[in-house]
Amino acid sequence: MGIVNLTPDSFSGDGLGADESAAIEHALAQVEAGAHILDLGAESSRPGAAPVSATEELARLLPVLRVLRDGPIPVSVDTCKAEVMRAALDEGAAMINDIAALQAPGAMAAVRRYDAAVCLMHMQGEPGNMQLDPEYEDVVGEVKAFLEQRVAACVAAGIERDRLIVDPGFGFGKTVGHNLALLAHLDRMQDIGLPVMAGLSRKSMLGAITGQPVTARLHASIAAAVLAAERGAAILRVHDVAATRDALAVLEAVRGTE
Repeated sequence: MGIVNLTPDSFSGDGLGADESAAIEHALAQVEAGAHILDLGAESSRPGAAPVSATEELARLLPVLRVLRDGPIPVSVDTCKAEVMRAALDEGAAMINDIAALQAPGAMAAVRRYDAAVCLMHMQGEPGNMQLDPEYEDVVGEVKAFLEQRVAACVAAGIERDRLIVDPGFGFGKTVGHNLALLAHLDRMQDIGLPVMAGLSRKSMLGAITGQPVTARLHASIAAAVLAAERGAAILRVHDVAATRDALAVLEAVRGTE
């Protein structure tokens, strides 16, 4: 999954803001690099980020979505607002990627009548406060239980189970230790019986491990992506598509000899 940030304040430094042409150019470059899905995000979810209105989010999102929706690969929209979900799905989005796991008012109803995929992510708190003091007794067990509960709630609300994807939410209300535990035991998320998405690209946990700024975390991001794939991640949400694909090609070649 190739990331296309339509915000001016992305943590990774690749936010394209209101530059529609640059966003489309970047998205097409992600396709050319071999992405299988594009993920458009028009509201920052970095730690400490302030929310934006649905009107502003849609103003950033819809012009780009309208260009990309008829392209060669599906387009996902990263949002937690029901109003934005409805508008994106009406405009042809193939997937909703929700950091709030459809907990916002009206979110389940917004996606229920469509056939698009939905990714449910775990987050402790919300972007404005999630990294202040995250605590767990058993981070892997608690994240897994939350995702199972959200899957059950979606199915009970009439959203078909085969539309759902789960994401443990690396960096969303977790310390470095929590993130490492989740990565080490990512295979446990497969017990839920749904595809698992992992988003580790350029995140602060990699900076804490390597001492590198966000602009120099490519190598660590590739290592994290391979580890996630080895532990069963079906979708990797990344900034650097071509490099990640090369690393995964090596992993697949090794798997082919086993």
